[in-house]
Amino acid sequence: MNILTFDIEDWYNVDFVTQDFNWDKYEVRIYNGVDRILERLERDKITATFFCLGWLAEKHPNIIKRIDKLGHHIGCHSYQHQLAFRFTPEEFRLDTEKAKKLIEDAIGKEINAFRAPGFSITKNNLWALDILIQLGFKYDCSLFPAKHDYGGYPDYGTVGPSILKLPSGFIKEFPINFHQILGKNLVFSGGGFFRLFPYWLIKRWSENSKYLMTYFHPRDFDPDQPIFESQKGFRKFKSYVGLKNSFSKFNQYLDDFEFIDIEKADTLVNWDKIKSLEVNFE
Repeated sequence: MNILTFDIEDWYNVDFVTQDFNWDKYEVRIYNGVDRILERLERDKITATFFCLGWLAEKHPNIIKRIDKLGHHIGCHSYQHQLAFRFTPEEFRLDTEKAKKLIEDAIGKEINAFRAPGFSITKNNLWALDILIQLGFKYDCSLFPAKHDYGGYPDYGTVGPSILKLPSGFIKEFPINFHQILGKNLVFSGGGFFRLFPYWLIKRWSENSKYLMTYFHPRDFDPDQPIFESQKGFRKFKSYVGLKNSFSKFNQYLDDFEFIDIEKADTLVNWDKIKSLEVNFE
């Protein structure tokens, strides 16, 4: 099962660069970035899940409308890309509710999938999953079952979909996948990891994965984007490595594998035989 997803945010919509959220001052590059992705998907009639910022639905609703009009699955990626663990439960609820409503107003339909910025739902804020259920979300794609810059959730266990049971009900989890080498879990199917590893290795690891969850951003394919000089060290390297050839690598990925969106994946999972996890957060 190969799932194709995108986090729809512009080059400046990143939590690790600045806490200044006055984004109107930056150059807008999201239109060309999204169009390039959509044109490639349309070529082979591929549908994907697009996790969109509520801020973009508010400021640039035509982007979200265009994605929806082409038949793709729309999800929520928070309002303004703030990490989930920086919120109190009530702040998280208000932020997610605001983003959900803005996206739904833009496309005229209910949305049912969520991904936290930076995969920032960890063992320390699992209450966020319960709030997602209360807000009507059916799917979550926020868990990173390995060590991550923001903590990750290594306790998730075997990679693959699961049913997470919480006090308010249940939600279907589609986490990021990884490849294990010498006991270390390496993520390779999106973002800076995809740009960093050589394609032949990504292909081999993908072929060996029964479950594959990708995650790309428009900026992953934009070698001409401005560079934040405030970024240093590995974070800067990870943000800009491989941009020149990333779209051709992505294009080859779509040629070599068949991809589906999350709603289609849901219909292919035998949920009666899938693992079920009781999630405790108190």
